Amino acid sequence: MQTIEKISNLRGEINLWRQQGLKIAFVPTMGNLHQGHIALIEKAKLVADKVVASIFVNPMQFGVNEDIGNYPRTMAEDQQKLVAGGCDILFTPTPQIIYPKGLDKQSYVEVPNVSEGYCGESRPGHFRGVATVVCKLFNIVQPDVACFGLKDYQQVQVIQTMVEDLSMPIEILPVETVREPSGLALSSRNNYLNEAEKKIAPALSENIQWLAQAIKTNKDFIGLAKKAARNIDETGMKTDYIHICHARTLQSASEDDKELVILAAAHCGKARLIDNLIVNLD
Repeated sequence: MQTIEKISNLRGEINLWRQQGLKIAFVPTMGNLHQGHIALIEKAKLVADKVVASIFVNPMQFGVNEDIGNYPRTMAEDQQKLVAGGCDILFTPTPQIIYPKGLDKQSYVEVPNVSEGYCGESRPGHFRGVATVVCKLFNIVQPDVACFGLKDYQQVQVIQTMVEDLSMPIEILPVETVREPSGLALSSRNNYLNEAEKKIAPALSENIQWLAQAIKTNKDFIGLAKKAARNIDETGMKTDYIHICHARTLQSASEDDKELVILAAAHCGKARLIDNLIVNLD
């Protein structure tokens, strides 16, 4: 695996692949990789000839109360995992390379509707930062396909909408969430949990599963979501939100909707955990 920092060097290697008619898959990350990230690499290997991953801790998607300086950086370990997963190139740009004019003068991409509410409401400006950096990385790498984990369901919808609206010739391939044996979704944020918190954190996924069963026979979506939130809070966590939405628009679900998604986030100690579950009422 090659590790490349400069855009020109990366494009040079990709141009060689293009001349050979090879299909290219892309997996953007912020590093501190776990098995969920490696599952994206493995999926990318199945659908393309070459795989590019990136590690870039994106300052644009961090809010004023979010400390980017404390975000875990584990480059050496990440490189080893990517090599084992079969990645061909790791792109590791600096903020100066991605945002040479600085954030204040950087053009940005904003995706309306699907970026509003839920994590978009809890983290103002977050999805503008995500959409901007992903758009820029797509322009740099120019992949045929890009893999994203469904744990960040709203993020996947934001990126899919951006690709459709801007006519980007890229297939977005969502990949199922990888979980711990307890049911807790794998996340870099899990590193913030202490032993006691690790025992209660699975309550988030457990209550989503309960809610998925409950809505099959009870269309009181708001009341059921409130009950699930109370269940989560009783464990010692603090629910940020839990909503039942239309799976594509992310608008609040109506009784006639069949393709649903349950979106949830909760604070557990220092960690803010997110999870979701797609529910098809057909």
